[in-house]
Amino acid sequence: MKVLVTGAAGLVGGEVCARLLAHGHEVTGLVHRNPDVRANDGAAVEIPTVKGDVSQACLGLSPEDFAGLADAHDLVVHCAASVRFDLEEQDYRAANVDGVHHALELAEAGGMGFLHVSTAYVCGTRDGPIMEDDPLRDSGFANGYEASKAAGERLVRQSAARWAIARPSIVVGAHEDGAIRQFDTTYAAFKLIAEGRVRHMPARPGATLDFVPIDHVAAGIVALAERMEVAAGGTYHLVSGQPLPVERFTEAIGAHPQFHEPELVAPDRFDPALLPALERRLFKRVAGLYASYFQRDPHFSDTRFREVTGLECPVTGEDYIRRLIDHCIAVGFLADA
Repeated sequence: MKVLVTGAAGLVGGEVCARLLAHGHEVTGLVHRNPDVRANDGAAVEIPTVKGDVSQACLGLSPEDFAGLADAHDLVVHCAASVRFDLEEQDYRAANVDGVHHALELAEAGGMGFLHVSTAYVCGTRDGPIMEDDPLRDSGFANGYEASKAAGERLVRQSAARWAIARPSIVVGAHEDGAIRQFDTTYAAFKLIAEGRVRHMPARPGATLDFVPIDHVAAGIVALAERMEVAAGGTYHLVSGQPLPVERFTEAIGAHPQFHEPELVAPDRFDPALLPALERRLFKRVAGLYASYFQRDPHFSDTRFREVTGLECPVTGEDYIRRLIDHCIAVGFLADA
């Protein structure tokens, strides 16, 4: 296939490009500010790139270049998105809603397939079983990121393009060794907690986290891309399916003598105004943005994904969390003992 990957310089996009190329496909990367496309191991991915901006009409390209891009490819894998949790509504709309609209216009212009990368957390604050074919929510989201990704999905479902939707959960390091190319989003909060700069987190008893290895996510996206004839019209969870209790996650952090295990406080007893001044600021700016994930218990089903791709996430749990932490220490993101 001839595949255009948007967000090709991003963490997931780069690994998807590397795997598509390794499978023999012709890959073009749409990049924005960062022109470097790299696999998760940091290796450069040698593909042609086009500089554009999904938030702009015609992806910021001339009409001629836009048409040429549309005619030259069979499939768009739309990875481009903002994954930050601290943006204003207009910024989410530009990246995660308008960006989908403009990428869909490209797919429709070229008669291409469209594989959209969303998030499993479009389920919002629901607990319990979350099925791949559950109706998409209109409300009940924990933050603007989730709401914007749901809005983007609605556009995909209304499109004339042949589409499928991939929904990763919380993407973290590779399964075998915990390696990850860049530390952002979840890792920023993890670092503050481990270093003891945020010592209290509101957490509901029974809450769980679904950490999924980046290699499973990228392999799943490539598998869906290669099976678009079967996958079209479906929504697929790229998740671990092995929800980890929050207490076990924080205990894994505290098992290292140089790290601090945070105190988990019932949400109805947690008042950030009572935290020490520095912790209060760090909680508000970073850790608090992720606090809702310590208060939910979604159980994502990936039955349809496994049926279509034949892939299943390997075992995660505490051993995997320890590998994630060990990698953070090995590369200096977290302090050694």
